[in-house]
Amino acid sequence: MKDILLITPPFTQLNTPYPATAYLKGFLNTKGISSFQMDLAIEVLLNLYSKKQLTYLFSTAFENDRIISENATRIYHLREDYLKLIDDVIAFLQGKNKTLARQLCTDSFLPRAARFDQLDDMDWAFGNMGQQDKAKHFATLFLEDISDFIVECVDENFGFSRYAEQLGMSANSFDELYGELQQEITFIDTITLEILSKRIESIQPKLVCLSVPFPGNLYSAFRCAQFIKTNYPHIAIAMGGGYPNTELRSVNDKRVFEFVDYITLDDGELPIELLHKKVLDPNHTELKRTFLLENGVVTYNNSSSKADYKQAYVGTPDYSDLLLENYLSVIEIANPMHSLWSDGRWNKLTMAHGCYWGKCTFCDISLDYIKLYEPVAASMLVDRMEQIIEQTGESGFHFVDEAAPPALMKSLALEIIKRNLIVTWWTNIRFEKSFTSDLCQLLKASGCIAVSGGLEVASDRLLNLIDKGVSVAQVAQVAQNFTDSDIMVHSYLMFGFPTQTQQETMDSLEMVRQLFELGIIQSGFWHQFSLTAHSPIGKKPEDYGLTPRYEEINFANNDIQFTDQTGIDHTLFSFGLKKSLFNFMHGIGFELSVNDWFDFKVPATTIPPTFIEQCLQQSDAFVFKPNAKIIWLGNQPISSVFTKRKQSETWEMMELSFFSKINSFSITVDAEQGRWLEKTLRKVTVFESPKTLAELKHDFEIHLENFELFWFSKAIIQLKKNGFLTL
Repeated sequence: MKDILLITPPFTQLNTPYPATAYLKGFLNTKGISSFQMDLAIEVLLNLYSKKQLTYLFSTAFENDRIISENATRIYHLREDYLKLIDDVIAFLQGKNKTLARQLCTDSFLPRAARFDQLDDMDWAFGNMGQQDKAKHFATLFLEDISDFIVECVDENFGFSRYAEQLGMSANSFDELYGELQQEITFIDTITLEILSKRIESIQPKLVCLSVPFPGNLYSAFRCAQFIKTNYPHIAIAMGGGYPNTELRSVNDKRVFEFVDYITLDDGELPIELLHKKVLDPNHTELKRTFLLENGVVTYNNSSSKADYKQAYVGTPDYSDLLLENYLSVIEIANPMHSLWSDGRWNKLTMAHGCYWGKCTFCDISLDYIKLYEPVAASMLVDRMEQIIEQTGESGFHFVDEAAPPALMKSLALEIIKRNLIVTWWTNIRFEKSFTSDLCQLLKASGCIAVSGGLEVASDRLLNLIDKGVSVAQVAQVAQNFTDSDIMVHSYLMFGFPTQTQQETMDSLEMVRQLFELGIIQSGFWHQFSLTAHSPIGKKPEDYGLTPRYEEINFANNDIQFTDQTGIDHTLFSFGLKKSLFNFMHGIGFELSVNDWFDFKVPATTIPPTFIEQCLQQSDAFVFKPNAKIIWLGNQPISSVFTKRKQSETWEMMELSFFSKINSFSITVDAEQGRWLEKTLRKVTVFESPKTLAELKHDFEIHLENFELFWFSKAIIQLKKNGFLTL
């Protein structure tokens, strides 16, 4: 028995648990509150994608005369092949049957329906990649074909990472969702509720907490709550997570509370602790950021004066109870960053609560999860990483920050290297100038493999309007620094921003074309601007040339419909922008004019064809920063002294030979300088107290002269390219 049951309802990611319940369980551990967590999404999916359930699905679809399309007909007639292979394919995607890869990659092993029609485009993606990745992609297409059959013939709401998503999107009224919940349960619901019932019987919780991160989890969350209310009325039910935090801040429809007892907002630790007290003692009335129904009226109770917990006291995320061995590594599309999302088991952590920038005008910066910035000390972060590695057996980390702070990333990297910890990690950033070439080298040395960040509109005028705090030139330089350090760069791209003209859209596309052609960005994704209620633009849309169309709110309140003073229908650009980007990521189409991607007349770009290249020619290689810390990441050199003669003069020189993982190189300096450098390299490793550049200059000039000439000499510049870092 446990006091609290934490649930992630279907569906989210297939490859790794959504971290919210693990965060909450880690916190509850610090308070001695017993809890159990479950990811209903993966449990339901594995039950669905089994020989038993697929046999039933095929039979039901046939008996109900639901098989209509040519694609569904093909799948049905190949049903024996699907049934024969399903368990083995699932095992392969779970990493339990890797030798199956060779068969999966052959033409005659898997039955193929519509999803495999895209295979003509796959040579570019997998020609230089391993067989395991290609096999994962084929296995994913196999599952997606079955998914298409389910959607067409059994349950139109089904999706790999979402369920009935349309019911949660822009749902200003609760009517549609409420009406759906009065209908008979679906086939997916049946599986979900059977699994949930067994878990409730075994755990016997006093409080069930449903974490709802996305619109695609909302319907299932309410269906689970409805089931618990009907069959276990003594159990209290709370809902929280990303969706309530952004969408349900104005909820006032009392029908919502026929399903749940409480809806909590923002950080969940203190609200769940107080709800636990209330469940144990009904006379307890102090709650934190919690909606509930009192005397038939929706009430917001924020009466507790207790402050939220600092990040140092929320505990280490606890992944116990979750079926970590059963997640599926899938490759749905060949976009490099998207494959990181879906392939591999990533432990989720946060370097800092909130966003240290907190100014972007399209972002929900008025909400606490972004507004309240609080970093975690690097030493504590790495402590938590080591604990999670010991628990899960996985050393891959996705830091899910709004934007990871560069200074903290530097401290984290140094701490990882100090502890000789072998980890792989990636995160979201802002493309700011703090990400120098040297810092990127350090991040790579600590295990950083990728970053994602918002270039957004790729227009300096619009970036200023966004208050992004970066320029296109700066983004280009930072992306180059990461790429040169072998860290993949993914860029979020936006079109249709308020006041954006057709000309600016074409110019943005040309910027993006150049960035990809030069190879300094490897992955990207275009999305259209949406107006949200909690952003600066949403609060003052008229300042940005927008006329909002407000609707009566009794349930969700975030997305706002609007008209733009430009009168441009930006949706017309969507296909051309995404098609061009798809080609750029393949390394093709760079020779085409930006106009060629559209089937309607658009203006020619005004951006010079070498604009990004010229941005990259700017250099700060000879900037002297006295307070910068100096770090040597390499091994100690082998030195040899020799005499150099020129006419009647002789002097001693020193050759220092270095061996790195991928090459060997030597530098030659004056012998006295060489002896100083040898001594210094031993002092400035990550295992020693950090030395500043000013301290090195002072030490050098005790016995030698012209430190700047030495520091910017050809020999030291070569050393800097190989791990002698200025941070």
